Amino acid sequence: MMQTKQVTIPALVRVKKDALDRVGIYARRQQFTRIVLLYSQDLLPALLARVTAGLAAEKVEILQQLPVSAASFEQAVEFFRQIPSTTHAIIGVGGGKALDIAKYVAFLTRLPYMAAPTSLSNDGFCSPQSSLTIEDRRRSLPAAIPFGVVLDTEVCLRAPEILWLSGVGDLAAKLTAVADWKLAFHANGEQVDDFAALLSDATVFQFIARPLRDSEGVKLLGTALMLNGIAMALCGSSRPASGAEHLISHALDSHSARPRLHGLQVGVATYLVSRLQNQSTDLIAGLFEATGFWRAIAADPFKRPEWLDAARIAPTIKPGFYTVLSARDCMPEIERILATDPLLRPCFV
Repeated sequence: MMQTKQVTIPALVRVKKDALDRVGIYARRQQFTRIVLLYSQDLLPALLARVTAGLAAEKVEILQQLPVSAASFEQAVEFFRQIPSTTHAIIGVGGGKALDIAKYVAFLTRLPYMAAPTSLSNDGFCSPQSSLTIEDRRRSLPAAIPFGVVLDTEVCLRAPEILWLSGVGDLAAKLTAVADWKLAFHANGEQVDDFAALLSDATVFQFIARPLRDSEGVKLLGTALMLNGIAMALCGSSRPASGAEHLISHALDSHSARPRLHGLQVGVATYLVSRLQNQSTDLIAGLFEATGFWRAIAADPFKRPEWLDAARIAPTIKPGFYTVLSARDCMPEIERILATDPLLRPCFV
């Protein structure tokens, strides 16, 4: 008999202008009247003030207000120890580091979690995992998928463009990730959750239809990244959102002299992997051209030797995780593509 799978997804989703000012209203409606607030240490004071003022206006008590400086397991455990037993919910505000820590603390405490991202650099704000370092080595740990997502479109629109482009790169990766998932099915019978795969693919095409950096574009990108997090929760793995392109990025995180934003690394790796898979290449290239992704990478190019080392290491990053890099020795192709592809050549020195 087929067993029913229970999946937790956000019950509260607000994607609109001035949503950050209404965090207190949303918390009060859920009777979260005693909360712990975790926020990015470098968050603009004016944004933090908007959140705290909104909470105060609704008589939501902030039991602890903790700045997040690093996405480390050690800092998460330190914060976990400071969570009062009377806390109703955890609220995370800011960038990826703060939200990864907030998610993991909520997971440890078994408390509801509300995410309020102030930029859209990756899909982590609504994923069921936290990317944390343990003794300086990055790991993906199980975390609480948010009870609520509060995405202020104007705040995210005003974030630096490079963060937007990082989100575009991470979104494009869903095309190669799903293709790798299907390769794994044909190679070793790994089951594909068709709905999760369809949802992941659909989010990319939703954004490609209108890849503009304006209020509507922020809504589309933010919603797409959120739904990718939900796709991962639906199937219980990172497969809908992560394939060979993420393995290359993880290898760069460990071996590059200057790792870049996750989505920038992943985006370039996505185009490279699409060449190896022989599918979606033109689609990805067009998206990156339309958004200015190629221009931003060429302005601060990667080092080709580091990428070749990362590509060699990538298949060992996650044993048993089948991708196109597992199917054959791809290094001769990768060396040739990096050296000759007209879109990639300006991205490397």
